[in-house]
Amino acid sequence: MAIQHTLSIIKPDAVAKNVIGDIIRRFEENGLSVIAARMLRLSAEEAGRFYAVHKDRPFYKDLCAYMSSGPILAMVLEGQNAVALNRQLMGATDPKQAEPGTIRADHADSIEANAVHGSDSPENAESEIAFFFSDLDLHSRR
Repeated sequence: MAIQHTLSIIKPDAVAKNVIGDIIRRFEENGLSVIAARMLRLSAEEAGRFYAVHKDRPFYKDLCAYMSSGPILAMVLEGQNAVALNRQLMGATDPKQAEPGTIRADHADSIEANAVHGSDSPENAESEIAFFFSDLDLHSRR
């Protein structure tokens, strides 16, 4: 199994609910280490750049408005098969379809306000991490 990095974002709804600690605990208890973290509030323009791959999708404007509605916590997670493991821990995008015990099943409000974002591939993880962090920000704990 390969050691990977992946981007995780705790979204505005989960930050507002004050469940940051619980979400990070789940990552750490499952073998993922936070090697960079940054709390910030995206502008609508920044959210638009980050989610540019969805620009032609009907939910794009609402997604950008939501992601700029409050603070987020962007993190880089490191661990064995980090991309797939993070996605497993998050659960399905729609919290109604998420497995019990996943982050979204426990903390998401809706398919739109779904608590967390995670990279969907190692290639996307690389570009998403670069959106928020430089190599100097990453501090492996291995």
